[in-house]
Amino acid sequence: MNITRQKGAADSNPSALKRWLQSQLMTHLVSDRRQARERNRTENLRQRQGRRRVVEYFHQVDDGYSHLAIQVLEKLTATYDINLVVHLVRGLHDANTPEPQLLQDMSRWDSAAIAPYFGLSFPDSTSVPNQQLVDLALSIFTGLTTQAFMTDGVRISDCLWRSDEAGLRALAIKWGIAPKEAVAAALEKGVARRSELKHYSGAMFYYEGEWYWGVGRLSHLEQRLRAGSTVRTDHIPRIAPKPSIATTFPSCAAEMTLEYFVSLRSPYTAISWQPTLALAAASGVKLSVRPVLPMVMRGVPATFQKAFYVWKDASREARDLGVEFGHFFDPIGKPIEQGYSLYMWALGQGRGNHFLGAFLQAAFAKGINTNSRAGMRRVVEMAGLDWEEAQKHLADDNWQSMVENNQQAMYNCGIWGVPSYRLLDKNGHSVLSVWGQDRLWLVSRKIQESA
Repeated sequence: MNITRQKGAADSNPSALKRWLQSQLMTHLVSDRRQARERNRTENLRQRQGRRRVVEYFHQVDDGYSHLAIQVLEKLTATYDINLVVHLVRGLHDANTPEPQLLQDMSRWDSAAIAPYFGLSFPDSTSVPNQQLVDLALSIFTGLTTQAFMTDGVRISDCLWRSDEAGLRALAIKWGIAPKEAVAAALEKGVARRSELKHYSGAMFYYEGEWYWGVGRLSHLEQRLRAGSTVRTDHIPRIAPKPSIATTFPSCAAEMTLEYFVSLRSPYTAISWQPTLALAAASGVKLSVRPVLPMVMRGVPATFQKAFYVWKDASREARDLGVEFGHFFDPIGKPIEQGYSLYMWALGQGRGNHFLGAFLQAAFAKGINTNSRAGMRRVVEMAGLDWEEAQKHLADDNWQSMVENNQQAMYNCGIWGVPSYRLLDKNGHSVLSVWGQDRLWLVSRKIQESA
């Protein structure tokens, strides 16, 4: 198996000092106390400067998640006492977006899957829009006022995703078509503003120092706005509450299999671990845990900018889930390899999942240095295993073919990151494939609907 060695933010073999420093920094960045202090600081500064609350939204027209996000803009401004500033952006092809074509396609089918649960719609399309229609939509969007963006912008986006050229032409007659130079200028301005605020994706909301991705993270923004007493009318419901994980299931769920792709260096895997195991236990599905290498050890590039966002976001999600998280000690490199060696041994002892859970808890909640013998011993003992015997298996390499097979299976689903889920029916046919701990509720609903 090829294990990639990278440098910089993707360094898979950091020195002991660098590993410690980065771990301390991430632990500091995601602490509840620091986040509360930072929110108070930015809010106090805004008030001293006499500024209104401004939410900035970054719209990427050929991104499925943006099509969902644009549908909530009018409700957002009607519900909360805010000013909305809209930016047009393009998708980036850089280290922050290593699989741009896969991401664009996933945005289509994933958005279609989640839309009904948020009370939104997504056209029944089998492909992403072609470039000609994207350019036409951009030329119309460029000339819109903010108010028109929230109303007719939804119609433009819908026509685009339905490949309805006639519909777009009709809207172009109403709003006009901006020249190419104006479109390019609007995109450059939007991308520059996004870069200035240190992000890289479409369908993003920004408010006073924090980013919120699409409708799936809008609940965090709503919670913050409500804490600041910005709701226009008392007792008005939230725009995009998070769907809950189902708790009741049909007996036939026991005939299904849930494949769970995980990595020992993924913060999202760490916060999804206990909820996923709890769902499997409650529903009765057969759980098949399928470990893969961390992205940076598979040659996928990474940046500090992306790492900071992921960690802050994972911390917010962990608080929502009630999962212990945030005291971090980076297990990249040798600890991952040793961890998978010990996992194969632990499987033979009937403790495979216990070991993975203990490792994730050690690295992401307890701040245990798994790069030391003492740290790995604590993991082994937390899993209820014998350290004396475990030491004999630290250098085993029988895990590599297993991991390679899992990675290929994950890519075959059109997914390249973790945690990911594939739900199979009793005949082994795929019912659902999704990426992210924030899709566990969708997995639970598909299990619930299996009767």
